Amino acid sequence: MSDTHDKPSIQRRNLLKALAGIPIVGLFGTQLFRKLEYEKSSYIDWPKELGLNFNTSEKSKKLVSSNKEDVIRIGIVGWGGRAISLGYALGYMHPESLDNRAKNGQHEDWLKQANLNVAITGICDVFDERAEHGLATAKSDLHPDDFSSAGLKVKRFKHYHDMLNSSDIDAVIIATPEHHHAQMVIDAVQAGKNIYCEKSFTRTEQELYDAYDTVKNSNVVFQLGHQITQSPIFHKAKEIINKNILGDISLVETTTNRNTASGAWIRHLDKNGNLRPGNLESIDWEQWLGTRPKVPFSVDRYYNWTKWFDYSTGMLGQLFTHEFDAVNQLLRMGIPKTVTASGGIYFWKDNREIPDSLNVSFEYPDSNFTLLYSATLGNSRSRGRVFMGRDASMELGSTIKLAIDNNSKRFKKQIAAGKIVPGEYLESFDFGQEIDAVSSATAKYYASRGLTTAKVGGVSVDLTYLHIKEWLDVIRNGGETSANIERSFEEGVAVQMAQKAYIEKRQVRWDSIKRRIV
Repeated sequence: MSDTHDKPSIQRRNLLKALAGIPIVGLFGTQLFRKLEYEKSSYIDWPKELGLNFNTSEKSKKLVSSNKEDVIRIGIVGWGGRAISLGYALGYMHPESLDNRAKNGQHEDWLKQANLNVAITGICDVFDERAEHGLATAKSDLHPDDFSSAGLKVKRFKHYHDMLNSSDIDAVIIATPEHHHAQMVIDAVQAGKNIYCEKSFTRTEQELYDAYDTVKNSNVVFQLGHQITQSPIFHKAKEIINKNILGDISLVETTTNRNTASGAWIRHLDKNGNLRPGNLESIDWEQWLGTRPKVPFSVDRYYNWTKWFDYSTGMLGQLFTHEFDAVNQLLRMGIPKTVTASGGIYFWKDNREIPDSLNVSFEYPDSNFTLLYSATLGNSRSRGRVFMGRDASMELGSTIKLAIDNNSKRFKKQIAAGKIVPGEYLESFDFGQEIDAVSSATAKYYASRGLTTAKVGGVSVDLTYLHIKEWLDVIRNGGETSANIERSFEEGVAVQMAQKAYIEKRQVRWDSIKRRIV
């Protein structure tokens, strides 16, 4: 084969090699731009051909007030695995966790995390063991940066109402199982507390309307726990969408593939197969059940609540919500017109009610657009999150992969001239989301979806930290959060439509006049 014929492939490989291993400064960074400029004659300048500008940087923002009087006192309701991660983001870590992370070389970036000027002053959990872990974390004097707000007293609250009534709490983070979210949000609003709520926003359709109306008619600052908007990868994807590189988008496919017991919410056994701790003496079971049907205490239900409709919407609330948020934040398509769903329990033949295989079609006829969600808990093959347009396709996860369509009209001349090779990835915008070898399969899954960390200025930054920071900035300075109550409502309606379509085995429709699912 001749050198001339080989040249495009060599050029593409050179570009991808040039993109690999470049430290990013700000959003895209001057170093990346210089690298792209290097040896221009040896490869095609794809960004120029596509009209993308790499020579941009995110303007630095003031992190937080340094005024000690501006400390925001936070109460956390529910101290499980997600709350521990939220604690990291706030600048709090259990001493044992810090030791373990230090052994794996994971603590250095955390120690560089800027001070958010917050104090955890309340921990509420129905399980004594978890509450004690939360208290030890909040009392720890191990913090990143100049943590001037550390030292305020922390109290355990045995009931979340007592926390909401406390004058020592300014804002609450709700990190409980799904079936508590709606009522806790409503009660927090009525207590005048600002709210950061983990997904899913609500469990039922009526809860959705009640919680939305309550937050909407209040002055509290609300943020739902979706952090992809904080990633520089998301910002680049937004630029690609805004520049109409993809052309008219008619189909987006989002997926979930997980293939472990933990990924299927079987978490009541430790690594040796023994039951995890917990009994009626250490867990307030009546409070944990809340308004749900009274059933005998069960370690299975306590740890694996996602398996039952009484406590969760399963994959829809726990996994699809991240997918919907990513797409909606980019396209702002809002509530679907119709939804159909199918699936079943095909792999995990245990006592679960939620499906382990699910396929949902969300139709937006007014926008000539379909969102497909396909999920399985019986295979771990990565299938990505793909936006398909008339001129190009974009896969968005921990990287961005962009491919021009062979039949693109917009790039027809560049294709004919050999300046663009259709069907092949032209770029892989990698901002260094990293996951270590010892992390769980679940952690690796979230990392692959672009939901954990990103390299900014050569430092690995926790996206949850940036998302909480946005919430705190709005509390202090005004403005609007990215995962606000409107985005939460749109997501909630989509989830409830899919849930209803699956359970009732029919197509459901959104009545935009009555604002109800029919």
